[in-house]
Amino acid sequence: MVAFNVRPDIDAAAAKLKSTMGSKREIERLPEVLWEGETVEMLATGVYGKGNGLVAMTDKRLIFLKHGIMSQQVEDFPYARISSVQWSGGMLMGTLQVFASGNKAEIKQMPKDVGKDLADALRARLAGVTPGAPPATPAGGPAPAGGQDVASRLATLDGLRSQGLVTEEEYAQRRTQILDSL
Repeated sequence: MVAFNVRPDIDAAAAKLKSTMGSKREIERLPEVLWEGETVEMLATGVYGKGNGLVAMTDKRLIFLKHGIMSQQVEDFPYARISSVQWSGGMLMGTLQVFASGNKAEIKQMPKDVGKDLADALRARLAGVTPGAPPATPAGGPAPAGGQDVASRLATLDGLRSQGLVTEEEYAQRRTQILDSL
């Protein structure tokens, strides 16, 4: 594995990638597109639009960065604007779909293991679940209604538990909250 020596958070995320082929330039240029104080949590490679690039999950947003010789592309998805995330995996690669502000972005050709982990972590972030933290309590607003929404929330929660992102106690509390919202 190549050592980048860019920034500790970026280096740690890059070290988890099995291959950085096709994304070395993006990893080195990532600090240029980060906001002040923004921290990189996960990285993955993928194809978005016409370019092969880097997907960065930070503490504030999801970023796609392509930094080619002739063109550059940066698209970001602040978490407050993401409504849902879908992952579909094949034998080796998969596609991450991000639904934000009425639009859909597809990031294709993501390595299956890294892409699934990123999708699960993104779902956990959107659900307000932080590993090791107690589950968030509803903010007094109306609970989401509808069987499909409850089913998808329960499925997401089951995925978080199977990934070890929530404890059994957190799982039980959150599951009770979801079922009580019916």
